[in-house]
Amino acid sequence: MKIMIVDEQFDPWESLVEYKRAQLSTNSKIGASSVFLGTMRDFNDDENIESMMLEYYPDMTEKYLTNIVETAIKKFKLIDGLVIHRVGLLQPQDPIVLVATWSEHRDSSFSATREIMESLKTEAPFWKKESTDHGFRWVEPTSTSENINES
Repeated sequence: MKIMIVDEQFDPWESLVEYKRAQLSTNSKIGASSVFLGTMRDFNDDENIESMMLEYYPDMTEKYLTNIVETAIKKFKLIDGLVIHRVGLLQPQDPIVLVATWSEHRDSSFSATREIMESLKTEAPFWKKESTDHGFRWVEPTSTSENINES
């Protein structure tokens, strides 16, 4: 398991390949991989977004991310999990978050990746401040039920 919070732009696909090669290349039990990549949009709530500042409290956030991935590993019997989350100033199209899980079967991996992502979106201690055409505004977390109903 690996949790990273980064304050610079990262290449999610390169990070994923490097982690798989370094940590999981000899694990023959892996039958499924699931990956979610979140990127910054240039709109939200019908407004143009010029940039976003993503803030966090290091110790609290790292412990939280570790806990949700460890919980998912146990609950879904995962082989491994990876979360890379960006903080700092982001521009539209920048990768924000990468969640990847590996398991013996696809259902476990799909379910775990979704649950980790939903928890990140709704509960993780990150604070987002968007720069819009009308100034700055703080973004409220989205509830899980709203996220599921949109899918």
